[in-house]
Amino acid sequence: MSMAFHSRAAGLSALVTGGAKGIGAGVVRRLAAEGARVVIFDRNPAEANALAGECGGDTAVALVDLNDFERLRTLIAEHGPFDIAVNNAGVDQHAFFTRTTEDDWRRLLRINLEAAFAVTHAVLPAMQKKGFGRIVNIGSEAGRLGSRGGSVYAAAKGGLIAFTKSIALENARFGITANNILPGPIDTPLLRRAVEAGGEKLLTAMQDATLLRRLGSVDEVAAAVAFIASREAGYITGETLGVSGGMGIAQA
Repeated sequence: MSMAFHSRAAGLSALVTGGAKGIGAGVVRRLAAEGARVVIFDRNPAEANALAGECGGDTAVALVDLNDFERLRTLIAEHGPFDIAVNNAGVDQHAFFTRTTEDDWRRLLRINLEAAFAVTHAVLPAMQKKGFGRIVNIGSEAGRLGSRGGSVYAAAKGGLIAFTKSIALENARFGITANNILPGPIDTPLLRRAVEAGGEKLLTAMQDATLLRRLGSVDEVAAAVAFIASREAGYITGETLGVSGGMGIAQA
């Protein structure tokens, strides 16, 4: 990381949902390295506390099941106010739509979409009062391209795009920006487990779906989040940025 960025987030406070591993952990590391006070919102105490210890400084942990919105609001009040909210937590389920159930729909919508509602609803009043805020929603290219075997997940991520644009429209007058980051196939433990189950053909298909013909890294996503969340990105709002190796163009 360039030395110029080491203090880019100094004086800012950030929360990251699902921040204990994968993309979320990468975002936590990057924001902490750039000087932000970061609170990891996650339900896994071992991984969250280990990451907080690794990052040091002002990094803290708020243990929460994102299905519990009342508890989530309480923790945001206790650890806030926040300048940056990164809605990263998400769950997926690979199944054709006719093989899903209403319980599946509720679970996927609850974590992938409604949790972002709850976090954003809780952090906005303090941001509005301060006249500064960054809402960064981690979606998926599935949200604008669709997903064979992931229709409900794609619907939730598509809804997140529309929600983000609406928040941008409502809050520009307060100096608050809201943007989407859409990762493509990113090299995480979760993806590697999917490859183990689906075989090398699955990995090849993921890579071939991008223009760059490779997986992305967690650090590449985290770098995009850190910029969009920075003071420097104050003239960017309501946007949807694919960090996906040109996946949207490749499938056009």
